[in-house]
Amino acid sequence: MTAPAPSRKTDPGTRQEATGGSMHARVGDEIVVRGTADGVVARDGEVVGVHHPDGSPPYDVRWADDGRVTLYFPGSDAFVRHLTDGGRHDRDR
Repeated sequence: MTAPAPSRKTDPGTRQEATGGSMHARVGDEIVVRGTADGVVARDGEVVGVHHPDGSPPYDVRWADDGRVTLYFPGSDAFVRHLTDGGRHDRDR
């Protein structure tokens, strides 16, 4: 038996991208990886590079916890927060 996925608790004005084949990001967007407990963020970072013109994975991500940049292939526990040029979350995407 598997446990249900934790629910996402975020700013209601933030649009989040689903995972899987529909995930798309731009440089400057935020990747959030959920933790195992409800509402817990295990890790987050800024997308600093994309490898495909359509914004599909993988991404180069600078992780907030240690500043390292790694090549990241998102799993089902990750989602994208799209950010505008002004640094605020994009509410229309």
